[in-house]
Amino acid sequence: MLRGQIRTPAFMPVGTAATVKAMKPETVRKTGADIILGNTYHLMLRPGAERVAKLGGLHKFMNWHRPILTDSGGYQVMSLSDLRKLTEEGVEFRSHIDGSKHMLTPERSIEIQRLLGSDIVMAFDECPRADRPREEIAASMEMSMRWAARSRSGFDAGGELAQRAALFGIQQGALDRELRQISAEQLTDIGFDGYAIGGLAVGEGQEAMFATLDYAPGQLPVDRPRYLMGVGKPDDLVGAVERGVDMFDCVLPSRSGRNGQAFTWNGPINLRNARFAEDQEPLDSRCTCDTCGTYTRAYLHHLVKSQEILGAMLMTEHNIAFYQQLMQAMRDAIGKGCFATFAADFRRDYLR
Repeated sequence: MLRGQIRTPAFMPVGTAATVKAMKPETVRKTGADIILGNTYHLMLRPGAERVAKLGGLHKFMNWHRPILTDSGGYQVMSLSDLRKLTEEGVEFRSHIDGSKHMLTPERSIEIQRLLGSDIVMAFDECPRADRPREEIAASMEMSMRWAARSRSGFDAGGELAQRAALFGIQQGALDRELRQISAEQLTDIGFDGYAIGGLAVGEGQEAMFATLDYAPGQLPVDRPRYLMGVGKPDDLVGAVERGVDMFDCVLPSRSGRNGQAFTWNGPINLRNARFAEDQEPLDSRCTCDTCGTYTRAYLHHLVKSQEILGAMLMTEHNIAFYQQLMQAMRDAIGKGCFATFAADFRRDYLR
């Protein structure tokens, strides 16, 4: 991409409101992240896409000069807005911040992402719950495919946007193999630079998610990146890469860090636990991040228990760094042709 290479498999830290919470952009980059995610819904409401554009675009605004992927806003509209009206045109909703009324359509979503200066633009879609009736999921998927075609048209009409950015379509269909096949075929006919697997990690559990990933990536073009949205735990990432996924995003490493949970090569640990009060070991002896190289579990336990801001910062830095080290380890294993062995060894240590 114009702003830099994205090594895959890749994990994108989530910078919902133009910030990866508790981290400076330069610290995020130091962890090894090639790309971050920004959120169309939140940024359109505050500070506003037009304002971000006026101030030089999202990269300049937040001092992140690597690639940024922006989601379409569709999921947040469905999950955060209690008062919303869904039609073929789009979604009318009230802001969860101040109650103001807004209309988000495929064309407006693409326009917002253009104003933000996104490098990877996502098509606008609807993401129904997996436990809804099949006919409802099918109708939603078909509308998302019509919205995908409108997103494509809006992207292509954007002039410079189509020249400098990529557009990803989103496969829907919940846990239904036939519906996902139909979705994949329609997306492929429209044509996208990459393809996301949507509608997972919404409460269905790892077993059901993996069962869907056993076939869903294979339904999408083999010469384009495959992006699993909103995933996940470290063992989710390894299992998804085994099944052909290239890109991920999730709030879990940053959210967990702010709440005292650290991910390690030997599984997650809760620093609130009293057993760490006098533990002078690093969070993870295998981790190369600054947190692990400088601070003890005892000190981090103290910060977390005292609700000190530094605790959230150091724990988040470690978790984001751990995720990036995990991705690098998977890239290395793929390059050496020994990914199956790596995955088995990882699960043995992480899930013990």
